[in-house]
Amino acid sequence: MALEATFHSYAIAGVLRPFVRRVVLSNPLQTQALAQAKIKPDKVDARVLSQLLRCDYLPEVWQPDEATHRLRRLTHRRAPLVAERTRLKNRLHSVLAGERIVLPCDDLFSQKGLVWLRSVEMDPLDRQQIESDLRLMEATEKELQALEQTLARPAWEDERVKLLMTLPGVDYAVAQALLAALGEISRFADGEHAASYLGLVPSTHQSGEPCYHGPIPRHGNGKARRRLIQAAPHVAAHPGPLGVFFRRLLKKKNRNVAVVATARKLVVIAWQMRTHNEPYRYAQPQPTKTKRARLRVRVSGQKRASGTKKGEARSARYGTGESVRRIPALPEVLDGEELPPTQPLNPAEERMRAAMQVAEYVRSLGTPSQRPRRSGTRSSRAEAEPSEPAPTHSVT
Repeated sequence: MALEATFHSYAIAGVLRPFVRRVVLSNPLQTQALAQAKIKPDKVDARVLSQLLRCDYLPEVWQPDEATHRLRRLTHRRAPLVAERTRLKNRLHSVLAGERIVLPCDDLFSQKGLVWLRSVEMDPLDRQQIESDLRLMEATEKELQALEQTLARPAWEDERVKLLMTLPGVDYAVAQALLAALGEISRFADGEHAASYLGLVPSTHQSGEPCYHGPIPRHGNGKARRRLIQAAPHVAAHPGPLGVFFRRLLKKKNRNVAVVATARKLVVIAWQMRTHNEPYRYAQPQPTKTKRARLRVRVSGQKRASGTKKGEARSARYGTGESVRRIPALPEVLDGEELPPTQPLNPAEERMRAAMQVAEYVRSLGTPSQRPRRSGTRSSRAEAEPSEPAPTHSVT
């Protein structure tokens, strides 16, 4: 049986599946391109679907399993909540700008900014709008926190999420969105096909010799694509090959092109990692450990004990006033998080390392190091604060 994919087609397919050999969901956009007609009643549409199915020419939509479908529903639920929070924040800024009120701090929605916002004098009508939007934003924040808590526990237990979190800029929310969008990874021939599925490759128009590459087509899962594009700018300062790729492209293209190209690169690397069950071999040890620690605290509320363990000798710097942080080696972090080790290099990747001049960084990943701790910080705070920027999930 064939039917066009709609918002409730998965539920209908589940009802019909026990009574037919196979249920096929067709892509309505591609089916429309194959069967153009001025008069298209339901009978004509049904006949077109049946003929395309008979000829094995029906553009089929992949149907996810129950777990992937549930993950898609949860990750898709988060996007409108974030968008609503952003709209409310923009509306609050608009009211203040209309009254020409200067902000006392850079972040209006910090604790200091919200205290000021609730006490600043303004027109009674504007005050009413401010209070209404603050109540709506508080309710939206509560719903968002409850949903993130629902997503955090399965993320902590999912080995695939743990693997993808070794990528720079990819937290558990981005990893879950990518897993929900791609589903079964073996259905893609390579990483480029996975990136094309998410609409992150350039569009191509060719007629004979002339060939034009334009902007990305933006088909596929838009919510996962948006998450990846939001995660890509955090690669800019990475000392590994991904950071070199971003900075080199930024010298030749504008920033948006570099961000989208890096998002595509993240999908290609994620496909390789999932296919070979290997973590990102150029991951920074401390940020990777911090991301996992932040997720563990969210799920269990437990922080690992820091400082000198019982029976161990104190550091030689004890009592000197000097405070340093030990940065573990990458193999040590992977072993502590129960991740598989990285695999041997192939000749192509060795040439890539030489071309990008990252040999020194790669050597530093294999040995632990130390760096001075910033003044005013505590060792226990290392598990609650990332040492690289955490991915921003706001929708603008």
